Amino acid sequence: MSDCLFCRIVAGEVPADVVHETPRTLAFRDISPQAPVHVLVVPRDHHADMAAAVDADPALAAEVLAAAVAVARAEGLDGGYRLVANTGDDGGQTVHHLHVHVLGGRRLSWPPG
Repeated sequence: MSDCLFCRIVAGEVPADVVHETPRTLAFRDISPQAPVHVLVVPRDHHADMAAAVDADPALAAEVLAAAVAVARAEGLDGGYRLVANTGDDGGQTVHHLHVHVLGGRRLSWPPG
């Protein structure tokens, strides 16, 4: 989708600080980090959110989560981390391309904020 920011990042049209990639996923640092480590993991194919990905390709949803864990390990988040996949406007999703936030590098409070 030409108007999707994350599709444009996957296509190399928009620069990103890529930290991990697989044939079906891409992970890059968030430009507005909410923690010392804040990486976004996206599927290379466009799916609006986790529900759409699960409906279309459940294995891809699992690959996105596996990539998020690989990022957390590579970033040294041995003390713990948070994975967040906002879904839909009411869930706080602002870019409608499935993405999982990997957050860590400090003790994270709950609720977030």
